[in-house]
Amino acid sequence: MKLKVMIPLLLLLSILSVFVGVKEIKPWEVFQLTEDQLHVLVISRVPRLISILIAGVSMGVVGLIMQQLSRNKFVSPTTGGTDDSARLGILVSLLLFSSATSMQKMLVAFVFALLGTFVFMKILDKVKYKDAIFIPLVGLMFGNIITSFSTFFAYKYDLIQNLSSWLQGNFALTMKGRYELLYISIPVVIIAYLYANRFTIAGMGEEFSINLGLNYKQVVNLGLVIVALVSSVVMLTVGTIPFLGLIIPNIVTIYQGDNLKKNLPHTAVLGALFVLVCDILGRVIIYPFEIPIGLTVGVLGSAIFLYLLLRRKAYDL
Repeated sequence: MKLKVMIPLLLLLSILSVFVGVKEIKPWEVFQLTEDQLHVLVISRVPRLISILIAGVSMGVVGLIMQQLSRNKFVSPTTGGTDDSARLGILVSLLLFSSATSMQKMLVAFVFALLGTFVFMKILDKVKYKDAIFIPLVGLMFGNIITSFSTFFAYKYDLIQNLSSWLQGNFALTMKGRYELLYISIPVVIIAYLYANRFTIAGMGEEFSINLGLNYKQVVNLGLVIVALVSSVVMLTVGTIPFLGLIIPNIVTIYQGDNLKKNLPHTAVLGALFVLVCDILGRVIIYPFEIPIGLTVGVLGSAIFLYLLLRRKAYDL
């Protein structure tokens, strides 16, 4: 979990990622590229790498923020209804604004994701029995209710296949001109770092925060906006990446403790590293074909999630 180890490893895998693909490009040919090879690098490989890094960093960070605000280690955009609400928002934008731009779709998805996350947090306030496993189960049930609405309208308007294929996590279609929306996540992650200490205090409860002079509701609302915005941008650009915002913050917390500002850099780097490893695996396992990132992250993420569940008493999760 040392940054001095993870950062060089991330750089090494990033270089490797650029040269992995159906179109053969060797590292020693980088200064003697043909026009086709240069085209592949500029249009596909480099945008794909940038998308992987931004998605991994941002989803890891928002998962950490959501766990801090909900005071539960098993809450994330996946288990808190945020992703499901964003998916419903994208469907609504497709139904009502068929000619909408990516930015307009993102705004609609953001509004739905924010409302869904806000409702989930309100449900947590009403739930008295706050077992570590019970809370994400409530979130999963809430998310499934939203998904049922999405599925119903998608079937009704013959969009189910389109929506399912489009929102499956996949970097294969990432190329120049189709990923730039992810840049919105960069200033949002910076804001999250600047407010990290406030999020830490807010995670200790409303009464404690108010006693320390913190505007609790304002900080929580800012955190929810960050979570909803990043989740919407990543889903619209890349698709659903399951378990990422759940397992990465937990792994970092196990080794680093609960200091949010201290954990954010580690969470960001480990999130990018995890997505990058899964993407490279997906490209080489059945080469020259490719496994979508949603599948590889889902398989590895679910295995790690089960391990955390089984060891939660040992790690005090």
